[in-house]
This record gives sequence, C-alpha cells and structure tokens, in this order.
Amino acid sequence: MSTSPAVVSVLRFILLLVFVGWLIIWIVLPTKTFRDSWRPNLQDHLTSTYFGDQGVNLVLFSFPVIFIAALSCVHLHLIQTRKSNKVSYSTYYSTSFASFWRRPASVKAPLGIVTAMELGFAVMFVALLVWSLTNYIHVGFAHLHNMHMKPIPGLKEWEAKLRSVSYRLGLTGNICLAFLFFPVTRGSSILAMFGLTSESSIKYHIWLGHLSMVLFAAHSLGYIIFWGITHQMAQMLEWSNSHVSNVAGEIAIICAMAMWVTSIPRARQKMFELFFYTHQLYVLYIVFYILHAGVSFFCTILPGIFLFIIDRYLRFLQSYQRAELVSARILPCETIELNFSKSQGLDYNPTSILFINVPSVSKMQWHPFTVTSNSHMEADKLSVVIKSLGSWSQKLYQQLSSNSVDHIQVSVEGPYGPTSLHFLRHKALVMISGGSGITPIISIIREIIFQSTKPDSHVPPVRLICAFKNSADLAMLQLLLPISVTPFNFTKLQLQIEAYVTRETQQQPPSDPHKLLQTLWFKPDPLDSPITLVLGQNTWLWLGAIISSSFFLFLFVLGIVNHFYIYPIDHNTGEHYHVSFICLWYMFLVCASIFIVSSAIFIWCKKQNAIEEGKRNQNAKLSTPATDIELQSSPHNHESLIAQATQVQYGTRPDLKKILLETKGSDIGVLVCGPRKMRHEVATVCSSSLAHNLQFESISFNW
Repeated sequence: MSTSPAVVSVLRFILLLVFVGWLIIWIVLPTKTFRDSWRPNLQDHLTSTYFGDQGVNLVLFSFPVIFIAALSCVHLHLIQTRKSNKVSYSTYYSTSFASFWRRPASVKAPLGIVTAMELGFAVMFVALLVWSLTNYIHVGFAHLHNMHMKPIPGLKEWEAKLRSVSYRLGLTGNICLAFLFFPVTRGSSILAMFGLTSESSIKYHIWLGHLSMVLFAAHSLGYIIFWGITHQMAQMLEWSNSHVSNVAGEIAIICAMAMWVTSIPRARQKMFELFFYTHQLYVLYIVFYILHAGVSFFCTILPGIFLFIIDRYLRFLQSYQRAELVSARILPCETIELNFSKSQGLDYNPTSILFINVPSVSKMQWHPFTVTSNSHMEADKLSVVIKSLGSWSQKLYQQLSSNSVDHIQVSVEGPYGPTSLHFLRHKALVMISGGSGITPIISIIREIIFQSTKPDSHVPPVRLICAFKNSADLAMLQLLLPISVTPFNFTKLQLQIEAYVTRETQQQPPSDPHKLLQTLWFKPDPLDSPITLVLGQNTWLWLGAIISSSFFLFLFVLGIVNHFYIYPIDHNTGEHYHVSFICLWYMFLVCASIFIVSSAIFIWCKKQNAIEEGKRNQNAKLSTPATDIELQSSPHNHESLIAQATQVQYGTRPDLKKILLETKGSDIGVLVCGPRKMRHEVATVCSSSLAHNLQFESISFNW
C-alpha cells in the first residue's frame, strides 16, 4: 500500500496549525483580554446544561490535543505504509538546518547534554511561565477582591497582594502540570510525531517536575504565611462545598514533596527502590490535586493525563499476560541474555526498550533494557542483555547462574522505540560505548547487517570504540552478530572494532575455564505466550480509535450526567452540588470511558492476532526455512569473525577527542552510550568549532 506524499503533507500542516493554535491559547490565557473579553463571549456560546462552564475549557484545552493525538496516529500509520518511509526520514534529518539544531548547545550541569533545539524550546517555555506569572499578577492586583477570593474584613493591601501572588503561582504551576505527563507516555503518538521516544524525553519530565514543584511549593508556602499573619490557620482544615478544598491541596503537596525529594539525583541513585515506590504516589497526587483545584483546572491539564491513562492501561493489559522466556545465556562477565518467544508480526526498530518484571526477584519493580535482537533477522525471537550491576540484576543473575530453575515467570511491557532508522542517514558512523552501554550498539549493528543484505544497499561503514573495565567483558562483543549471520553478510559490513580494557594490563584467564558460556533452556508453560503487539499490526490506527472513541464516550456520558443529574440540582451556580463530587464524577468518567473502549479494542485485536499467528504457524509448517542449515553451521564462525575485526588495548582509555577530531568525512554520525562523563566528553568535542562534520547523538538511559 502506498500513500500520496501530498496527503501526509496536508496532515502535517493541519497538525501544526492546531498545535500552534493550542499554544496561542496558553499565551493569551493570563491576559486581561482573555479574562474580560474572550472568556465571557465563549461562555455565552458554550455554557450549557450538558457541560456547564467547563465547555470553554474542554473546547480550548482538551479537544485540540486529543485531536492532535488521534490525527498523529493516522499520520504515523500512513508513514509506515509508505515504501519510501526510511528514505523520507533520512532526507529530513540530513538537511544542514536540522543538523544545526540537533548539535549540542550545552553540556554543563544541571541540564546535561542539551541540543540547540531543546535549549530553544526550554527558553520559550520558561518565557511562557514568566509571561503568564507577570500577567496573572498584573491582572490579579487590579482585582484583589474578586470572586475567586473570599472577602476578609480589614484585610491590608499588602496582605491581599500576598494572597493574590500565592494564588497566581498555583495558576502558573498548572501550566507545567499540563505538559508533565506527555514525556512519560511510552506509546505516545505525539512524541513519535516529533521523532522522540519516552526514554529520550524523560529529562523533559524531570525539568517540568522541578519547575512545577518550585511553583507549587511557593504557592503553598505563600498561603500558609498568609493564613498565619491574618490569624486564619483554621483554614488549613477546611474542605469547602463550593470552593477549593485546602485539605486536598495539602495532601497533594505532601505527596508531591515526597516524590520530589526522593527524585533528587543523589537520593535516586543511592536509594532507587525508595524513589521507585515513592513515585507511585503520583496517583494520589493527581486525585487530590483535582479535588483541590476543581474541574476547571482539571480540563486544562486533562489531555496529558487522558493520554497517559490510556497508555498505562494498555501497558497493564500487556503485562497481565506472562511472556514466554525460552532460554538464557550466561556470559562469564556476569551478563545474561534473555531470549523470549515473539510473534512474527512484531516489528521494532533498533534501540527499542523492553520493560521487564520478574516476580521471583521483585513483584513491583520494572526495569528497562535495550532489545538487542533484530526483528527482521530473528523473526520469532526477542532478546535483551542484562549486565549484573544493581541489586535487582544481581539477584536475577544469581538465580539463573545457580542452574536450579527450569522456568521463570516474566511479564513485559513493550517494546517501545523510535519510529525511524535515522542513524542510517550518515555517510559513516562512529559508535562509542562504555561498559553495558554497548547493548544499544548491538541492536544498531544488527540492523546495519540486515540492511546490507538488501539488493543495491548502501550502509555506512562503522567504527566501534568500546571501553570495558575487565577483559571478561570482551565476551559481550560476541553478541554483536546474530546467530543467523554468514561470513558473506558480515564481509559486506565495514566494521572496525577498537576495544579498550581499562583496569587490566593484559588478558586475564577465566576464573573457571569450564563455564565460559552457559545456556539455560526453560520448560514451556501453557500460561506463557509469545510477546505480541498490544494492538496488533495496525497499532497506530487502533490507538487513534481508542483515543478518539474514549474521549467522545467521556463527553457523551458527562453530558448525560450533567444534564439529567447535576444541572437540575445546581443550575450551573456551583453552590448547591458539592464541588468535590463533580471532580469525582469527571475522574470516574474519564477512567471508565478509557477502560471500556481500550478493553473492547484489546480483546478484538487479541483475537485477530491469534488468527494471524495461527496462519503464520501453519504456513511455517508447510515450508522448510532455507536458513536452517545456516543456523546450525554459523555459530562457530562468530568468534573468529569478531576477532578479525577487533583490536584490543589493555591498561588504557580511549582518547576520544583525538579519535573524533581525526575522523575524516563530511557527514559522520557519532553515537555514544555509556557513563555520563563519557557522553559529556563526546558531546563537548562534537559541539566544538573544529567538528563541523560530526553529528552527535546520545543514547542515554540514565536519568
């Protein structure tokens, strides 16, 4: 199936138009023009017995983003069906303008590595916050005793201004909250439209979290000071029927502070489990925030939360099924490779991430790992490599290396990954890894090997610079080649490997020569099933259907509840029906709509997947794969193939600055994955004026 480029271009233009319009609403929102002119006019037309005063916010803030998310799904589906998919992405990213904006603009703490585009958007977002706060304060000072504030006899002007500023700080923090959940929505069509993944966007979530917490902490502290100086500390125990609930706000800020403190880098690194479990308080935080702020503010932040709930529920539906773990390879460097069975229709791109939960190690913890297998070359297998570093991975390694298990229960979420192979756009690649950072490199090299098997293919030559602490870690290089590769396919790949062993001056003999490599085969379990796509082959189309259908179902049921139940009691006055009950209605209807629609589509897709998989298995039985001989004969060649391409240096570290600056070529893609210091060093070199030919791309999974 081929899609006209004109159709794709029109969709992009519509998406851009709606997105810009949505941003303009946020810019105009704090102004006097919006308050005194736009909103009253809109309320006259949109206020009804079905949606009350919230019709304005639903139209201005919720509908545009839901429309963008649903239409983005259609756009991504059309892109996938185009035969020129990868070429179009390559053309886009290879322009000099795009390359400039993707270059590192800052490599310093606390932001870390930030590209020129990221820095530009960050500056504009901060400018939006400053603009909003100053306008809110300016308008607020002109209406110190408006209807949002309870009149207090004898209130001094400076006290009224303190209350007004505290209130406006909360309004500004609401802007951050409106964007907070977009980066952590793993299957987001909006992130995919921007060429982002959830893993690469985690830093945006962190930045937004810090900004929102500063504003909300100042908002809370300002009110506490105001209540103290006006002798109203009893207000802290108020849960109003018609106004904001102070108690709910206090519970929300306590939950938020707990998440904030434990997310500080030093605390997170030393006490990851505390950070992980504390961060689950986000559910209580959002619930009590909505009970505190009311449905008006809920409708402004609804899109991010709505899309996140859809993603979270689909992840739950996938993780509820146990994944079929076929085997595990235990390497001598305390590294394990887990091999899962997968459906042949499951395709994914290099550097994709699979989240894994092993109940026998920890029932609650989920950990992300890079998928190292190639979906084209290994049609029925999905592999991840886990280096024994933290307490969770060490427990898993000890459990497997004991050889006392014949089956392990595993649940997975994903895989999640980029929508394009943009690294193939470069004329040459320099890949730099440190320790376990070689795992995403494995997936990229395997993809390049596959691309090299295509007729008239042109793949970039690859220079791999990898640093390991011990010589035993060199065994990870054997994972670069899939078991199905042949010497002919490997010679078509121009691969040069330079390995550095930093803590040893010469190769050390293995501690146990009889256990160089162990392979464990697990007994099949009828409750296990191959890893499949949650929504089948047409994932983006079904996701778009879930987003649009669940949102319209929410609006439909909300309109019925408002028209036939709430309005007869309250008549849109906000005085006769408890405001907290209205908030609970909104939250319940959002969740119920998502659960109903998502469950129905998931069940349908699961049945279709089973039918398609049965047809594939039947066809597989009727035909004998031509690669069977290959699979049996090729493994013993892997070690020699890798050894021929590898140069090992002991007792030294790679001089990355010298290596990069001496690299010749007009378009060199530099991919680095490893410790923070290594990534920053490479980014500094690539951002210098002496490295115009180097295009930096960091692959980082360290928050």
